Amino acid sequence: MSVVRKINNYRRNIMRSLTKNVGKPTMQDDFILVDKSEIKKVLICRPNGRLGNLLLITPLVQEVAEMFPNCKIDLFVKGTLAPIIFENYDVIDKTIHLPKKPFKSLVEYSKVWISLKKTPYDLAINVDQNSSSGRLAVQFSNAKYKFFGDSGEEDIERKSDFEHIAKYPVYNFRNYLSKLRLPTNSNKIIAPLDLKLTSSEIADGRKKLSEITKNDKKTICIFTYATGPKCLSEEWWEKFYSQLVTEYKNYNIIEILPVENVSQIGFKAPTFYSKDIREIGSVIANADLFIGADSGIMHLSSAVHTPTIGLFSVSNMKKYEPYDNCSTAIDVNLCTKKEYIKTINSILNNGRLDIYSRAI
Repeated sequence: MSVVRKINNYRRNIMRSLTKNVGKPTMQDDFILVDKSEIKKVLICRPNGRLGNLLLITPLVQEVAEMFPNCKIDLFVKGTLAPIIFENYDVIDKTIHLPKKPFKSLVEYSKVWISLKKTPYDLAINVDQNSSSGRLAVQFSNAKYKFFGDSGEEDIERKSDFEHIAKYPVYNFRNYLSKLRLPTNSNKIIAPLDLKLTSSEIADGRKKLSEITKNDKKTICIFTYATGPKCLSEEWWEKFYSQLVTEYKNYNIIEILPVENVSQIGFKAPTFYSKDIREIGSVIANADLFIGADSGIMHLSSAVHTPTIGLFSVSNMKKYEPYDNCSTAIDVNLCTKKEYIKTINSILNNGRLDIYSRAI
């Protein structure tokens, strides 16, 4: 582990220790929310700038928007990706950005926190109960109702998919609302990740994909990169890619390249490269299957509703696996060649659910 990572881990542990009791106990136990229309201004706090983590809050945003149809939402985040990801969410009023490097932007950093205090909110929500900054943001906000992200009750964890990082914030939020005596459907299916691509974006993605393939065959997209230990070796990918080429001669196999412009298969497949998240998403949205390791691009594939196979080697599958639309996760430490092919065939044979219509 690098020195920088050790320092960051040490810092996080200290902050979690200092903030774990923020919001506990709460004086809001006697609050009752009688009228949903009372909630008009909501703050959702996820002070993280990574692509995957921001996409993973889209189910919660959809839940809040559905529960409070008259509300507008401000997002408290880090970095500049959120406006791109939530570009087509009408419910989002504005995004409040923490600078990526606060110690180099202390004045801007302070102004952002002060703005939370100045803006009156009806409801403030922390997405991740383990986020120190998220808990502090809710505590610091000027909101009548404050939800710090805790489950509150042990029985909520009995749900089979509770551990998933996109789902447990929704379950926890529903539990919080029930304490406010607001009727909720605890068994309702959690919404999928959603980038909300437009029909014109889908059409542009289809055109770009056609320019690469120059044929009418169906397409399998692969993403061979991931950060740190999540990145599978070149040897692993070379072998896997050879299997794909052999088994799926009637499919195009396209590699989506990371911003680093590297390939674990030595650029043997036709490639697509872009730094535009929505453009990458529009291309993947026109594919019939996406295969890649746990990464932001894997979650992007889920968010454009392409059937996705997540390849896991070290990450917690139950926490990060792609879901919905025939998507699944595979533990590469346990899976055999036959099992890979069986999983891929099962998805390809069932076909994709075209939430994004390609008949434009």
